[in-house]
Amino acid sequence: MQASRWAQGWMGFGLLWFLLAIAFAPTNKIYQQGLTLFLWLPAMVFAWSAREQLKQVWQAQRWVYLALGVMAAWGLISLLWTNAEDPSREAKRLLYIGVFLLFLPVLAQGRTEQVVRLMQWGGFGLALSSLLAMVKFYGLQGNAWDARLEGLGQLSHPILGAYVIGLAAVWMLHWMPRGRWMQVASLAAIGLLGLFVVASQSRGAALALLLSVVAMPLWSRDRRSTVIAIAAAVAAVVVFVSMQSLMLSRGVSFRPQIFMAALQMIGEHPWTGLGLGGNYNVVWNEFRFDHSHNLFTHVAIELGLPGLLLWCAVWFGVLWQAWKVRDTHYGKGLIGMWVFSTLAMQFDAANLTGTPRAEWFITWLPIALVSVSVWARAKPGACDKVAALPNQ
Repeated sequence: MQASRWAQGWMGFGLLWFLLAIAFAPTNKIYQQGLTLFLWLPAMVFAWSAREQLKQVWQAQRWVYLALGVMAAWGLISLLWTNAEDPSREAKRLLYIGVFLLFLPVLAQGRTEQVVRLMQWGGFGLALSSLLAMVKFYGLQGNAWDARLEGLGQLSHPILGAYVIGLAAVWMLHWMPRGRWMQVASLAAIGLLGLFVVASQSRGAALALLLSVVAMPLWSRDRRSTVIAIAAAVAAVVVFVSMQSLMLSRGVSFRPQIFMAALQMIGEHPWTGLGLGGNYNVVWNEFRFDHSHNLFTHVAIELGLPGLLLWCAVWFGVLWQAWKVRDTHYGKGLIGMWVFSTLAMQFDAANLTGTPRAEWFITWLPIALVSVSVWARAKPGACDKVAALPNQ
């Protein structure tokens, strides 16, 4: 049933909706409604008929999902003492996350190339959104060239939007189509994605993108990745020299002070945390910040040290699963996305269990994608057979 053409079309559109409607949907409400119709619903409808595939994922990656399950249970228990306005809403969000993680293996049907092809389309779409955002921001709105670029739709936040676009650049670099003209189009798309990150002036996103690209030879181990790494390093030097005053004008944006204040907050409730979805402010001197600007400290503030340890088990378990298939194109892309996401988490990510939003791209998307690596390991050459895209 889930393998039929109409079912695959429904779910494929759902993944594209997740990747692209965050930029192109008129409102966040429409984006969330579309996820319900195109992603949550088909995942639940087809889960039973895809139980063999889900069983394979469980057998291969049970420790990741056990840690996730215990973390979810701990989060539900913490609702007993949370100061969240609506604890039931926090519980419902955990259900959304669970269904999202269910969706990718149901969609993939044992084929990594299916997911890669859709991610390629998503990368092209986000590159188009980057171009349109630049035309709108600098052309139609007449902002100065040194103003911080804002993306379209839910990517209007300069930092979080840059994280989504930067992650797209990483997966496009790793999952290049095979056709010559499509590779040229991919390079153009990567250029637009990289230009968006630079124009957003999000130093965290830019640093995460640079380091993840420079580190590519560690897991790709080929001439192409070395050339890309060197080119990225040279480009980074040129950009820094050209935009040095803009890059340094904001200093370190209080990140060290926020980190120390967050550690103090963790020390006040080390075992229980504030509870899932707990509202808090990080205070340093006369400054007040509405989150800890670091995903790991955010998790510890909400769920205490037990929650932090469980999250680390999940996150580093994802790396281990990706590393086991590092000799495949799919595995290389997963590692690149994991490295980018891990770096991005250190600077501004501040939400793990909220409704689907930009942060999901650097948290739950890599975790969902790693479930499909089960079949990359079974069929190591699968991604090599991905048709570049139509008309290549």
